[in-house]
Amino acid sequence: MNEDTRPAFNIAELPEVTEREGEWGASYRVLTPNMRARGGTLGVNYVRVPPRSAAVPFHYHLREDEVFYVLAGRGVLRYGEELIDIRAGDCIACPAGTKVAHQIANPYEEDLEYLAMGPYDPHEVCGYPDSGKILVRSEQKIGYLRAAEYMDGEPERPRVLELIEARDRT
Repeated sequence: MNEDTRPAFNIAELPEVTEREGEWGASYRVLTPNMRARGGTLGVNYVRVPPRSAAVPFHYHLREDEVFYVLAGRGVLRYGEELIDIRAGDCIACPAGTKVAHQIANPYEEDLEYLAMGPYDPHEVCGYPDSGKILVRSEQKIGYLRAAEYMDGEPERPRVLELIEARDRT
């Protein structure tokens, strides 16, 4: 079977990626490596968070639901204003569009292992309440928005009128 269309993989065959910066980060394996190439949108990752770490910043999704299933260890889910102890066997549902942010941390001495599941929406927008950042996936940018009036920065004369005049002159 062609590697691009293969529907099944064993976790031992898949590369582990580690992203760490101080007390931030985790190791993960993409368990659905060719899902998007085959036309799908759902993704599943195996995530291992080392002791005294948080995998990702506190965030919410406007378009993508996320589900986490704890396989081993224990941790703490920060969900909105709540801190919830989690352990093996727990399933966590984080619906999109609620603006309730979530984050999983491991303050304990053993690794925390879980499955992270969700779609990949090319038009996803994420908010990061702790830092004020916004991710706009379709623009491939993450950064800060500043408040502005609707017409702020627009030229005095609409550009479209200049373009029409230039077109009609030729």
